Parts: sequence; C-alpha cells; structure tokens
Amino acid sequence: QVQLVESGGGLVQTGGSLRLSCVGSGRTFSDHGMGWFRQAPGKEREFVAAISWSGRYTMYADSVKGRSTISRDNAKNTVYLQMNSLKPEDTAVYYCAASRLQWGQRRTDFTTWGQGTQVTVSS
Repeated sequence: QVQLVESGGGLVQTGGSLRLSCVGSGRTFSDHGMGWFRQAPGKEREFVAAISWSGRYTMYADSVKGRSTISRDNAKNTVYLQMNSLKPEDTAVYYCAASRLQWGQRRTDFTTWGQGTQVTVSS
C-alpha cells in the first residue's frame, strides 16, 4: 500500500503562489489515481483536484479552476499542486490522497491519505 508525505505549504500573501508536493512510497504509485483535498477550520474536507494514473486526465473544483494545476511525475512517485492567485479562502490544511481507481472526486474514492500540509493566505 502506498504511503504519502506532503510538503510545500506555508504562509503567503494574497495573490501569491505555492507548489505543494506529495511523495508516495512503494512500487505501485503509478497504479493510483491521485487527488488533493483541503480542510479549513470548522469545515468539511473538500475536493480540490485529481489526476489519473498516467496524468492524461485532470479535474478541478470550481473554486480553484483556472488558478491551480495538478501534475504528476511517476518516475519520482510525486504529485504536485501548483496554486496561483491565492486568496484568503484558500487557507486550509491540504491533503494528498491515493485511489485504486483511475481517478475520483469523492472522499470515499480515496483509500490512502497523507498527514496534510498547512497553507495560510494572508489578506
């Protein structure tokens, strides 16, 4: 089973950018659809973006579409989330997740989760 470790979070001003990374262990990383979710204080964990096994297909939540790009490098067992034009409402803990499906959007589509990385956007 793949294990996931996120990094790249931090404090950034409104309009700034961050690139989150998620490194997976194990030889089956490329067999997993990957996703990013986020959870703000007092709110439910919500879908942000997903990418298929090969990286050919991607999808985004409306709240980040046009501002974020998900990508993966299977040779490095890594998935990325590039976030631009950040807003205070993007403040949350961001989680990387792996799915045995080609890809998914629901929390229940994903079986393995990282520990999360904090993103804080100041106004």
